Amino acid sequence: MAEHFRVVLIAVLLSYIALRIALLMRQAHCVAAHRDVVPAAFSSRIPLAAHQQAADYTRAKILLEYAALGVEVGYFLALTWGGGLQALHDFWSAHAAHGLAYGVGLIASVVVLSGLLDIPLNLYRQFRLESRFGFNRMTPALFFLDLLKQALLFVLLGLPFLAAVLWLMQAMGEYWWLHVWLAWMAFNLLMFFVYPLWIAPLFNRFTPLADGEVKTRVRALLQRGNFGKRELFVMDGSRRSRHGNAYFTGFGKARRIVFFDTLLERLTPPQIEAVLAHELGHFHHRHLVRRIVLIFLFSLGFLALLGQLLFAPWFFQGLGVGAAQSGNAALALVLFSLVIPLFAILFSPLFHHFSRRDEFQADAYAARVSSADALIAALSRLYEDNAATLTPDPLYSCFYDSHPPATARIARLMTFTAGNPAPPAA
Repeated sequence: MAEHFRVVLIAVLLSYIALRIALLMRQAHCVAAHRDVVPAAFSSRIPLAAHQQAADYTRAKILLEYAALGVEVGYFLALTWGGGLQALHDFWSAHAAHGLAYGVGLIASVVVLSGLLDIPLNLYRQFRLESRFGFNRMTPALFFLDLLKQALLFVLLGLPFLAAVLWLMQAMGEYWWLHVWLAWMAFNLLMFFVYPLWIAPLFNRFTPLADGEVKTRVRALLQRGNFGKRELFVMDGSRRSRHGNAYFTGFGKARRIVFFDTLLERLTPPQIEAVLAHELGHFHHRHLVRRIVLIFLFSLGFLALLGQLLFAPWFFQGLGVGAAQSGNAALALVLFSLVIPLFAILFSPLFHHFSRRDEFQADAYAARVSSADALIAALSRLYEDNAATLTPDPLYSCFYDSHPPATARIARLMTFTAGNPAPPAA
């Protein structure tokens, strides 16, 4: 059984690699083929030079993705059939009892090794690629300070939660996976309250939105949509990047709307209002709630599957770990986390289909309560400022893009502009 599983997994891994490479090649070819012509919908809004820069930026990111794929696959092979995970098991077995200390140490080692492998790629991305195209504003000192803070958060929050999960797996019998799932849900819901109040301020400065036209428009928009009182903040995103954004976060008293300072610098007040109206559209249609429910349901399914694999010797042996380790909760968690991405990519088109549908709904809501023209202008400016490609490959977009292609999105919004029927009420 173990050998059959190994053969199947090798075939899946090769298919995964081939699919990832084929999608990257298609994206690079499509972007290059359209580099010298701005799509008609943007011809009066985005200059050719900016469109060409976006094409070059996209292709540079693709080259980095090839390297990231190589690191990912190499890490998988090293940990599994290369014997890395077995070596870590032997080390922690010799230095910690077969209990929580062993499990936490094993999994923490895997997380640390993965993080160390990511550092060179992230350094290149931030200080070479992003700098080359004028986006980086981060200093090396800030980069490593962020890493230190992330490590401390992992120690203070991640390790205790990991210990709790391992304890539940050992103490709750056959249906341990249901208890772990309940703990996972509780932890994530808690983070919705904790993150905006205590974690996000560790990395960025949040200041109340100043009085002025933007604040007046935002307050009026919230009132029109019956969204109640929400705290409005500006985040110093410019400390790290020139990219702009805005988002909602938190529940209850932690609810807040956050604008990147780079967004406020680049957009006019009507355009900022339209972008916020789009975000409100997600809230109006309960997209976030649906996504959370979907994630929780899939996590329940994955944990139930892991519950079946935990005591399957062929699962461990097929991945390069001795069959005698069957029932080892920590090893099972690591092996499962390594294997799942190879299969999860097949679900990406479905998830992104629903995500793009949500984006269209949010755009329609923004056109109804604000201005379609202002949203078109804002999106065009953001596409240009963020060097987002206007001509993605359709199949690549299907697998990777949570937002609709730029031309499709603008075409839909054009039906809501002045002189056209208003979008239907939702």
